[in-house]
Amino acid sequence: MPQTFNVKMVDDAREALRGVVKETPLIFNRGLSERYGAKVYLKREDLQVVRSYKLRGAYNRMRYLTPAEKKRGIVCASAGNHAQGVAFGCAALKVHGTIFMPKNTPRQKIDRVQALGGKWATIELTGDSFDEASRAARQMSESKRMTFIHPFNDPLVIAGQGTVGAEILEQFKECPDYVVVPVGGGGLVAGLGAYLKAKCPSAKIIGVEATGAAGMYRSLKAGKVVSLDTVDTFVDGTAVKTIGDFAFSIARRVIDRMVVVPEGKVCQEMISLYQRDGIVAEPAGALSIAALDELAGKIKGKTVVCLVSGGNNDISRYPEVIERSLVYQGLKHYFMVNFSQRPGALRRFLDEALGPTDDITLFEYTKKNNRENGPALIGIELRKKEHLQPLLRRMKKLGMSFELLEKDSPVFRFLI
Repeated sequence: MPQTFNVKMVDDAREALRGVVKETPLIFNRGLSERYGAKVYLKREDLQVVRSYKLRGAYNRMRYLTPAEKKRGIVCASAGNHAQGVAFGCAALKVHGTIFMPKNTPRQKIDRVQALGGKWATIELTGDSFDEASRAARQMSESKRMTFIHPFNDPLVIAGQGTVGAEILEQFKECPDYVVVPVGGGGLVAGLGAYLKAKCPSAKIIGVEATGAAGMYRSLKAGKVVSLDTVDTFVDGTAVKTIGDFAFSIARRVIDRMVVVPEGKVCQEMISLYQRDGIVAEPAGALSIAALDELAGKIKGKTVVCLVSGGNNDISRYPEVIERSLVYQGLKHYFMVNFSQRPGALRRFLDEALGPTDDITLFEYTKKNNRENGPALIGIELRKKEHLQPLLRRMKKLGMSFELLEKDSPVFRFLI
């Protein structure tokens, strides 16, 4: 097995994967192009056989399994997308695989893994994060001598992910100015970035992470791999505490800039992609588009490729996506209001505090006997974020006792 990585491995993988992975379209996006004054193309890996690019790396690694390794079976850990790639590979290559996934993995991804792997895949739900699931998978790999298929820190996996870059150049037939890539463990940006830099040295590789899982950003800043203390798992496709050290050794040479975007911004772009283009992206799949505002001054007049990395999104998550988007845009706020328990206090709040377009979306209140005042939890949605300060002024003018809940408040985190 190779312990190093080179660009020829990507070309070899590209030929080997023809007929296995789908050549996903590279589509010009008029709306984004007009917004940023650039030529913006979307590389639609959400349309892959397993709805993400992860099949490329997983299958490329698995095709090197020896007969003895196939007999013992394989094991992997994944937040969902790598698991689907491995499950597909297990069924295609007739290899038994045990797939460890975090307990909080969306149901839709779990069902897809089982459907793709069929009798060849066994799912184990373990831990609350990818890293915890990975430890369990490693233990099984060592105790039963089963081959571990790493999701990102393996030269053959990196080469497989690099075939996304090879496809972009085949489809484009010219060098893009910018390629914007979501970053989790680092395998995709390492493989794609190395290939594009070898073929198009002028191309800028932009990595994107969510605020709650900015492992590559932190590591590049420190000059070494940094393990995060905590990870926000909302953008589950890239929620990794520790990026791959091998992937990092490549990525640090090819990434021109890292952009970190809030999870709420990712939600805003997920909704926009659906409403504007009919694209159902998972959170990680919207990361590259969510980074464009940060790049706006640089990409004007340039050719930009954004990788839509996956579309494995559970529809039951959309209420949370909408909520996070509204909060990020400053359109949704929560208050603890201490109401006087005399008759008419609530009516006065509705008539004199709320503006004509302010809407109450949550109201929790229980009257307490023998008390002059009682607290109420109120959620208010605004039509424009500029309407918040006038609302606060009206509430103060009424002499109301209230607290605007901040994002670090335990109650706020409970609500969101």
